[in-house]
Amino acid sequence: MIINNALEITLPEKQYVINLQDINSSSIEIVGGKNASIGEMLQNLTQAGIKVPYGFATTVAAYRYFLEYNSLVEKISQKLSSLNINDIKALDQASQQIRRWINSGEFPADLKREITRAYSSLDNKNVAVRSSATAEDLPNASFAGQQESFLNVKGINQVLKSIRMVYASLFTSRAISYRQRYGFSFQQIGISAGIQTMVRSDKGASGVIFTLDTESGFDEVIIITGSYGLGEAIVQGGVNPDEFIVYKPALASGKNPILQRKLGSKKQKVIYTKSNEPRASVKLVPVDKADQNRFCLTDEDIAVLAKQSLQIEKHYGRAMDIEWGKDGITGDIFILQARPETVMSSMNKQNTLERYSLIGTGKVLAKGQSIGQHIGCGKARVILDPKKMNTIKPGEVIVTDMTDPDWEPVMKTAAGIVTNRGGRTCHAAIVARELGIPAVVGCGDATKKIKNGKEVTVSCADGQIGYVYDGKVEYRVDKISVQDMPKLPLNICVNMGNPERAFSTRFLPNKGVGLARLEFIISHMIGVHPNACLEFKKLPKKLKDQIALRTAAYENPVEFYIEKLREGISMIAAAFAPEQVIFRLSDFKTNEYANLLGGSLYEPLEENPMIGFRGASRYVNPEFRESFAMECEAFRRVREQMGLTNAQIMIPFVRTIDELKDVITLMAEYGLNRGEQQLKIYMMCEVPSNAVLAEEFLAHVDGYSIGSNDLTQLVLGLDRDSSIVANLFDERNEAVKKLLQYVISLCNKKGKYIGICGQAPSDYPDFAEWLMQVGIKNISLNPDTIIATWLDLAEKNAKVSASLTKTT
Repeated sequence: MIINNALEITLPEKQYVINLQDINSSSIEIVGGKNASIGEMLQNLTQAGIKVPYGFATTVAAYRYFLEYNSLVEKISQKLSSLNINDIKALDQASQQIRRWINSGEFPADLKREITRAYSSLDNKNVAVRSSATAEDLPNASFAGQQESFLNVKGINQVLKSIRMVYASLFTSRAISYRQRYGFSFQQIGISAGIQTMVRSDKGASGVIFTLDTESGFDEVIIITGSYGLGEAIVQGGVNPDEFIVYKPALASGKNPILQRKLGSKKQKVIYTKSNEPRASVKLVPVDKADQNRFCLTDEDIAVLAKQSLQIEKHYGRAMDIEWGKDGITGDIFILQARPETVMSSMNKQNTLERYSLIGTGKVLAKGQSIGQHIGCGKARVILDPKKMNTIKPGEVIVTDMTDPDWEPVMKTAAGIVTNRGGRTCHAAIVARELGIPAVVGCGDATKKIKNGKEVTVSCADGQIGYVYDGKVEYRVDKISVQDMPKLPLNICVNMGNPERAFSTRFLPNKGVGLARLEFIISHMIGVHPNACLEFKKLPKKLKDQIALRTAAYENPVEFYIEKLREGISMIAAAFAPEQVIFRLSDFKTNEYANLLGGSLYEPLEENPMIGFRGASRYVNPEFRESFAMECEAFRRVREQMGLTNAQIMIPFVRTIDELKDVITLMAEYGLNRGEQQLKIYMMCEVPSNAVLAEEFLAHVDGYSIGSNDLTQLVLGLDRDSSIVANLFDERNEAVKKLLQYVISLCNKKGKYIGICGQAPSDYPDFAEWLMQVGIKNISLNPDTIIATWLDLAEKNAKVSASLTKTT
């Protein structure tokens, strides 16, 4: 780590003010963690093009001088010595008394002169006065947000007042509680005030960056959140921000690095006021509707922030939590703070996974951004007035408009947290994540939809979307050991549908993805029929307005459709890189496409959609060909522009050889040529003709993936959606197995890929064992069955091997 070589800085015992560029990471005991980190960047990263606001800091010695001058050390010590932090009322009373003492204190004359001289030397007199404690931003504990900062402070009198308030904020209820929980006494901790020139992000944007995925620990991505105005709103959870996920390897290789963009509502922003009072110098105002419906950052801004984040991460040698601001006047981007990321980075990296999963179901009352991956149940305590937070009882689910660090003393006893506002990088989310409490933030209307006293279940087990269910829904927790998994004569792959679960699922033992479905991306991330995007200008006004609102952040509806597909595909491909990820082209049936926005205008009514207008037949049909072109363009961008050449393509439901040839020719016209840039084209083996004419089909593709559901229904001649004949549906039927054995044998003989991605191996261990015995090379399983199936197959394989050895 570069910072280990930092020149250690020592100051004269009574130096009370120092320029930020004269300190570095060795200065924590002098100016606290936050200011030390700012100085570290000013000394070492500004020459690399990273802009950091300049200024000065009062030292910890100045804080202690202030306390001694006002005879406060002994008084504070006595007040805290007998305090029970679990008594919320007593905690609040002690906090208020200590802060009154500090705020009414006087600065010694020599200290006041030094601060005045340093402030007078600044070119820009509008400053931020930020707290920086000696135990803040440590690798093993996040004290972020425990102390206060003040923005747009003007004039020496207000600067002095703000410094006093910074000192006092060391004794908020949350700060006292947090310190005692981590074993820090007040005498152990000093505080410094950093006085930095303001960045005009009130006219631009600001936000937070993590250099890993905070929910899964996946460290190949950078998470950037942003909203309009000063950073106070996003940090305190006041707005639902935009979110951008950036892929580090693509960034390093000069490719398009943006995996995903999520549009936040961004309904409010913090801007300057004309007041000189520290707490009144900024205000919250509404954001114009047009601005709400577009991203607060351009792709160029995202790339700049991501590159600078990588530089900062490399310099510090660990995952980082970074605050940034974009000056709306100059367009310049500044790094305001950088601290170690403390939750995922400090987790014990054992080869054991803990997976929460719902067993039952319930009515969804609210949904929003999930924090963590846990599930919790309890009575809902709806709090509309933060002053009433002391009414919350242990084991209850907190439901409120927004949470901020003031809630920390009660959060630690809660079963879950649900808010109307906030994003996953706000301070409250960080604390919830650190405590291991499931939190669903940014729901919009949770306080209206959830009744006080009602039993609810808070689930963060389904990726980035968290859900609040009515009642107590059953769930289970599986502790999965993935250390030293036994070897098998085949590859175990995973089935994926939801891109938002890709980062956590990648940590399961696997050999890539055997089936990634596009249907989830289309239905959940897009929600609009592709033809409606293509013919947007011809649509009825009501429908046009609905689609316009959904696609407003993009150049046009067509670009929205392509980019959302690209984002979903790239999220899964990046999560599992460099392992192969096989994406099945869209395989909706007509009744499923009809459910999309505008779908009823384009989809015919079919008696049996299961064997109708689907798969390959749809791609080559003139009515759908342009829609298929958008799909191909999304794949081309993933592979060429992002460099994710591990994304391979599989064609579903191919009935004839000619149909296969036509699809491959069409794909080549749209820029997807088999063999170029390692592109492999596979085919689903799910129609009996695929097995009967396997040799002929395989001449045009790189292999087969068996779709056991469709193949079984078509071999046995039954509708698998019909409850009347459902009892006859069994993939282990001898007729099905005979076809499968032939296909597996032929693929192995020809050196072609052969796998299975249907449900059967996940449901039937004996069927998975049979597939292994007949020589299949790849089995793709649902995530929740991977460990059990892997261990079961290993046990069966060991018995067979032992038996063969004994016979020999």
